[in-house]
Amino acid sequence: MGIEVGGLLGLIWLIIVVWAIVKVAKSSASGLAKLLWIIALLVFPLVGLIAWFLFGPKG
Repeated sequence: MGIEVGGLLGLIWLIIVVWAIVKVAKSSASGLAKLLWIIALLVFPLVGLIAWFLFGPKG
């Protein structure tokens, strides 16, 4: 049962990170800001996602 739960949580986490990347790409931020946020989300998924929720582009 541990493998199935871990796989499901991993899939949910992947979906959240991909959603955040899409939201960054569609935001009105500058190109450089978008690139930096996407790199942060890919390199540091947990910290990058938390930082994006707190400080990322709104709207």
